[in-house]
Amino acid sequence: MRIARFVLNDDPAFGLVEGPEGEEEVAVISGDPFYGGVQPTGVRHALEEVRLLAPVIPRSKVIGIGRNYADHAAELGNEVPPAPLMFLKPNTSVIGPGDPVVLPSFSEEISYESELAVIIGRICKDVPVERVDDVIFGYTCANDLTARDIQKTDNQWARAKGFDTSCPIGPWIETELDTENLAVRGRLDGELKQDGSTNQMIWGVRDLVSYVSQAFTLLPGDIILTGTPAGVGLISEGQRYEVEIEGIGRLSNPVRR
Repeated sequence: MRIARFVLNDDPAFGLVEGPEGEEEVAVISGDPFYGGVQPTGVRHALEEVRLLAPVIPRSKVIGIGRNYADHAAELGNEVPPAPLMFLKPNTSVIGPGDPVVLPSFSEEISYESELAVIIGRICKDVPVERVDDVIFGYTCANDLTARDIQKTDNQWARAKGFDTSCPIGPWIETELDTENLAVRGRLDGELKQDGSTNQMIWGVRDLVSYVSQAFTLLPGDIILTGTPAGVGLISEGQRYEVEIEGIGRLSNPVRR
């Protein structure tokens, strides 16, 4: 099931994205699916008639996982951490499909990172690995944009990872997905830059959710970014980056200064 958040005539709503590629429709649902379940209203729109928004704006937090692909850690000259390396991004960093990434004035080295994002569906804490599936609402594409120059000079990553518009997500949430072996790709102005698979992750989705929940109470709509494969690079004003994850779809955002 693909759940999108969209706007038509200035009224945000949720809907199910149905139909083959190029012919999709959005079946509008009532209320917020995180709290009220999926209740179709009978109203339908062609996907091309609506504007997709970020499928969720976290009420609480975005938790990133750093260096979860060995090749990516190596390309930046880093060792693989002994345990998942966590950082936080504020909900003000989240934008949706097609929204512009605005490069911050304090950095000249902004890098793209294609990532699988996990969306939490219920309040949970200290989740055992074998029960993780019970607390996941679904999955979406994400771009964990990073100010590399600031990451090198600051002692922590709040500014480098958390600036406004640094977390595009979308285009929708896929609720039924096997995450063991999904292609994760990224294209800069159409040129393939990242081409990895979730089977290269050091810690898989279940391990990550369980580990993160030991530190933080997770709330409905919280996002966990699972790390990026090798191939990251810098992005400039006027360019566009597209994240594609097998089984979900494509997330594309232009860049402005």
